[in-house]
Amino acid sequence: MKVRFYANEAKPAARAAARRLAAVAAKAGLSPVDRGGFDAVVVLGGDGTMLRAVRKFPDAPLLGLNLGGLGYLASVGERDFAKALSMLAKGRFRVSERTLLRVGGFDALNDVVVMREMTGHAAVLDLAVDGKSATRYMADGLVVATPTGSTAYSLSAGGPVLMPDSRSLVVTPMNPHALGVRPVVVSDAVRLRVTSRRRVNGKEERIGVYADGEGVLTLGGGESVEIAKSERVARMVELDGFDPYEVLSRKLGWSK
Repeated sequence: MKVRFYANEAKPAARAAARRLAAVAAKAGLSPVDRGGFDAVVVLGGDGTMLRAVRKFPDAPLLGLNLGGLGYLASVGERDFAKALSMLAKGRFRVSERTLLRVGGFDALNDVVVMREMTGHAAVLDLAVDGKSATRYMADGLVVATPTGSTAYSLSAGGPVLMPDSRSLVVTPMNPHALGVRPVVVSDAVRLRVTSRRRVNGKEERIGVYADGEGVLTLGGGESVEIAKSERVARMVELDGFDPYEVLSRKLGWSK
């Protein structure tokens, strides 16, 4: 199996780890390559590096080795790097297809965030689902998250954890003004439309739209953005024994 190593170029430690692990991979029976065709990409870094790898290597199976902090996407810890490469060489893995969100010509693995820009006022956002009006939010913004991204920004904003195979999306309001406003889980087959509205006093808020933290566009009053499931998927390598519940327990400290 030919593998390409991809590391966070801004971190010398990650580049050094890539060189060291290329030798480990070769010893395990893998064929590290710098260019040309490859069968999988071994990503060294944190979740940010994984998100960049999804954009840089569309459709390639990605194995994340965590050199960052929390690391949900890059969930293999440093003490298990050699073991993970050995399992990859022996074919002891499956490839999990993860939902991507499409917005403004961009794909997002974790989430699409629609939020106010540099202002102390709440945004007024209307949400429609498959063309039907759902509700109006007064909040700092909305997070639309995939199951993979439900443990990221959405979770920090009070959203639920979705399992990777749940075929759902979660819409999580950020600091809503009404206490009764709560996250809602919808099918990933729906099309969401978020529309920016003027405030009662006539002031218009600039609303930013972000795909996995990357700016996509800005909405003015009355302007809308559509968010839906992408036709593409992200492909994640899950080694034998991978247990999403164990990862959650370990990363969130549930067992403690």
